[in-house]
Amino acid sequence: VGEAANFTAYGFAPAILVTPLGALSVLVSAVLSSQMLNEKLNIHGKLGCILSILGSTVIIIHAPEEGFLEDLAKIGWNLLSFGFLLYSSIVIGLSIYLIFWVAPLKGQTNILVYIAICSLIGSLTVVGCKGLSIAIKLTMAGQNQFKNPLAWFFLIAVATCITIQMNYLNKSLDIFNTSLVTPLYYVMFTTLTITASAILFKEWERLTGSDIVGALCGFLVIVCGVFLLHAFKDINFTLKDLFALTSNQEPGQDTSSATIILDSTNRTLSASNLHSPSWKDGNESGTVEECDDEPDTSETDKFIPLSNRT
Repeated sequence: VGEAANFTAYGFAPAILVTPLGALSVLVSAVLSSQMLNEKLNIHGKLGCILSILGSTVIIIHAPEEGFLEDLAKIGWNLLSFGFLLYSSIVIGLSIYLIFWVAPLKGQTNILVYIAICSLIGSLTVVGCKGLSIAIKLTMAGQNQFKNPLAWFFLIAVATCITIQMNYLNKSLDIFNTSLVTPLYYVMFTTLTITASAILFKEWERLTGSDIVGALCGFLVIVCGVFLLHAFKDINFTLKDLFALTSNQEPGQDTSSATIILDSTNRTLSASNLHSPSWKDGNESGTVEECDDEPDTSETDKFIPLSNRT
């Protein structure tokens, strides 16, 4: 249901708005798991949830309105533009290289290999979903778009890309820690998706400079939130633990005197150890320490019996 709603959203909102807001699914999953599955949400996770909400709000405020590409003919012309042909060629070529040459050698040890494949293919998946959702929306409005071969092209492209994307994402989750895979995949996938949609749908052209900066800042805030939510989820540290640490020392307490007392106590103990019986017994029993300097005979004479002195 969630993925179907996400797919439908591409038909009514820009991709640069829908894709970053996918982080909210991570937030909802974390909150529901803490309530229904009794999984503890530490202070890092709570801060991550707050940052994800704030970043999503900033993106919504600065996101562009729905674009002017409302029929498949215009999308088809944009697919043949130099910018998108160059981008898609780079993505397909790099994905083939990673799948057939890099993944068999380093896929089991390098976490970025499988994630890069998922993110590259995923950016094309979003483009296909956007085109297919527009075709379905127009068809439901009475304009049958499935007589157009481009609609079937989007359908086949989406099915192929999703299959490849899910295959390598599952491989990555099986091998590596989820707390590392999720934030890395989110950052790479969202960045490439925003790039692809900006090239194809030219959604950034309708944004002012302040809106572009605001949208990018919101995206970075979401990235920080997702990182806090996943990277530290295995650390058992709650808000009560933070209060317990801060309550051990009253605000404004001067710790310099305690440091001086501790330092003088350590020096006193070190000096007393030099004259302890165990130190003397160790030297009288013949224990010798190696040193580079010549021994001081005036000090060692104290330990030589009187009968042996000349």
